[in-house]
Amino acid sequence: MKKMFQSAFGIVVVIAVLVIAFSSIYVVEPNEYAAVRQLGKIVRVDDTPGLKVKIPFIQTVQKISGKIIIYDIEESDVITRDKKSMIADNFVLWRVTDPMAYIRTLNAIKGRAEERIDAAVYNALKNTISSMDQDDIILATGEKLTERITTAANKDIGQYGIEIVTSQIKMLGIPSDNEAAVYERMISERQNIAASYVADGQAEAQVIRNTTDKEAAMLKAEAEKQAAILEAEGEEEYLRILQEAYNSPEKAEFYEFMRGLESLKSSLSGSGKKVLVLDKDSELVDILYGE
Repeated sequence: MKKMFQSAFGIVVVIAVLVIAFSSIYVVEPNEYAAVRQLGKIVRVDDTPGLKVKIPFIQTVQKISGKIIIYDIEESDVITRDKKSMIADNFVLWRVTDPMAYIRTLNAIKGRAEERIDAAVYNALKNTISSMDQDDIILATGEKLTERITTAANKDIGQYGIEIVTSQIKMLGIPSDNEAAVYERMISERQNIAASYVADGQAEAQVIRNTTDKEAAMLKAEAEKQAAILEAEGEEEYLRILQEAYNSPEKAEFYEFMRGLESLKSSLSGSGKKVLVLDKDSELVDILYGE
């Protein structure tokens, strides 16, 4: 009987030891915080992964995720600086950065955190959109709006121990009853810009044409001048050569004879019969009669 009692007591002791052992250890996963409470008060926060030890039955552990969480925000109406209505649909990526502040202010409740995020993002979105005209918003890059909204929203939620990694706009549109007017205005503006580019191009082309025509006229005039000079020089050289060639009576007589033959040849050239009437004192009569 005594042995049975001792065996049972031993089993109870082992079980108690195991219970105490399991109650005194806990595991911290990657991207996780473990807040250790003692009599309700947080005594430490473990943020490094691994096996940890606590005082059994006296200390408790509250796990908080440190992972990035996606939160889809409902569509909201915003007004631009030029008093135009737009519809914004966005989402945020957020995470816990200060578990102590997260527990103290929001009791580490995810729903409360997202309520604060919702309000902060809406205010940041409203302030950003209200500082820009509708056309500027439509033309703005997504990164520019994202950066401005994210920075502004984080200023409002930093006290809660959470951070918005990014606030992305999925859709930023205009009410259906305003779409046609907005698109027509944008088309008209683009056409005006295009017409301005065309006009500038035509003006520049005309300047180029005028400059080219002027340069061409100057080159042509210079070429004609040089041609006239060369022609005059050629005539002068021709006369000089003739003068040298026929500078004696014999040469002059031969020259007159050749000119007469050329003249006679020109008079008798062509088809059909030719009748040549000459004055008796003409040089051609002397040539024909060999005088």
